[in-house]
Amino acid sequence: MINFEEELKKFHPSLEVEDAEDAIYNQDMTDMADLVVKVVKESKDLEEETEE
Repeated sequence: MINFEEELKKFHPSLEVEDAEDAIYNQDMTDMADLVVKVVKESKDLEEETEE
């Protein structure tokens, strides 16, 4: 019979999975909402510069 508690104590996550996790979480991901906010902000900044 399998002793699940003993098997869980032996478990070590794969290094490949940990490396992939770090790469995914450390990326600067820009989505469409971020791009729209950036474009609107830049547009407002340009309008303010031309008004001065």
